Amino acid sequence: QVQLVESGGGLVQAGGSLRLSCAASGIIFSINAMAWYRQAPGKQREFVADITSGGNVNYANSVKGRFTISRDNAKNTVYLQMDNLVPEDTAVYYCDANVWMVSGKIYNYWGQGTQVTVSS
Repeated sequence: QVQLVESGGGLVQAGGSLRLSCAASGIIFSINAMAWYRQAPGKQREFVADITSGGNVNYANSVKGRFTISRDNAKNTVYLQMDNLVPEDTAVYYCDANVWMVSGKIYNYWGQGTQVTVSS
């Protein structure tokens, strides 16, 4: 079993910054891609950014140039630096990890989510 624990959410004014963290724990052999998604009230969950174990990154167009995803493989942790936040970024942010277990099987795990609220 793998747990993903997110932290760093909160309330911030438009133009401000927040840094989200997501740490994976459990009997992990390695973690392939890690990603951030978000879900605003009344909307579907949407992709924000992802990063491979080798450091290749992808971003949603809506956050490109404002958000930066990074990871620390030694700590099994992924980060999301969010700058120049706008009210439309308000959502619950979820961490996602594609994990290669010691058993040899690969599973996808989700965190519990962390609330980000941007006031205008």
